[in-house]
Amino acid sequence: MTERSQTWHIVKQPQGICEIVPSEQITEDNQEINNLEITEKWGPFTSQGDAIARRIGLIRAGKCQPQ
Repeated sequence: MTERSQTWHIVKQPQGICEIVPSEQITEDNQEINNLEITEKWGPFTSQGDAIARRIGLIRAGKCQPQ
C-alpha cells in the first residue's frame, strides 16, 4: 500500500472568504466541505505554507476576502 502525502486546497465561499483545507476534506465531485458551499477552488499545494502564500496573493489580487 502506498502512502499519499498531504496536499492542501484553497476554497472560496460565496461570501468571498477563502479557507485552506486538507485535500482529504475535498474531492473533485464534492463541492461542499463541512456544509460550506464552494464557489472556487485552487490547488492542490504540496505544503500548507505554499497554500498560505497563494491565499495571500489571492487576497492582494482581490479574488478573496481576508477572514
